[in-house]
Amino acid sequence: MAANAPDPGQGDPLGLAGVVAPTVTAFGASGDIDAAATAAHARFVVGGGADAVFPLGTNGEFAMLSGTERRRVVETVADAVDVPVIAGVGHPSTRETVASAEHAQRAGADGVVVVTPYYYPLDDRGALDHYGAVAAAVDLPVYVYHIPGRTGNDLSLDAMAAIADLDGVAGVKDSSKDVPWLAAAIDDNPGLTFLAGSDSLLFAGLQVGCAGLVTAVANAFPELVADLYAAYDAGEERRAEELQSRVFDVRSALKRGPYMAGVKTALSLRDVDFDVGGLRAPLRTMDDDDRADLGADLRDLGLL
Repeated sequence: MAANAPDPGQGDPLGLAGVVAPTVTAFGASGDIDAAATAAHARFVVGGGADAVFPLGTNGEFAMLSGTERRRVVETVADAVDVPVIAGVGHPSTRETVASAEHAQRAGADGVVVVTPYYYPLDDRGALDHYGAVAAAVDLPVYVYHIPGRTGNDLSLDAMAAIADLDGVAGVKDSSKDVPWLAAAIDDNPGLTFLAGSDSLLFAGLQVGCAGLVTAVANAFPELVADLYAAYDAGEERRAEELQSRVFDVRSALKRGPYMAGVKTALSLRDVDFDVGGLRAPLRTMDDDDRADLGADLRDLGLL
């Protein structure tokens, strides 16, 4: 049980709380998945204070991977760490999502994270049917991944309440950055665990009732996010606010250059014994100038 931080929902059998790192998928020089480096990164974030890991989220480049590759990532990470593994299994179709969730269960994942279907518009009934089908297919807790800025589908509060009533639905990872929606969803659904899904809202997420933090910064500097959570849980809110400010600085540094290139570049600048490689095209890695500027920023912040 947390001391001062919000508790996970009573309907969450994993009791997720603290830092949940959305781990990266490593690629070798040929562009194929590097399973050893993917596993090493998962162990790295756990060693830095992560309480659980979430492979195949946005940072895991799930949308760039084939079905075979996705299955390999889940198997790799599930075998690599002893903390809870909640595997991303989302697809635009319910059929493929169910198949991925069933594989995640066979692979030893502890839970599944289901992003709202994307590309095609989704109404409330479609969302309820989709999550109901996944929850009925597996004996694992299901976590809703709400990120309308990427999927194009925003869950209404009514839809969220109906989904929360489904047997097997345990929580929500919210990356909407819509604090009023998040606060209302937490108030409406006390049995669920809520996870703040943006680096910009770690402190605010804890204040409105999120039990856990899922952030890109935790992939490169898990100690920083773990310290923020620990400070808040210890009742040191001023210290937690200061660490949130530091996270803002790191977030800004990581955002220079192409989309999502910062985390993998920062890892290459740290003294780690694995190489996660670049991003899969059409995503791009940082050029030499952006890499140098990121290194300078991180050194100024005392992180290198």
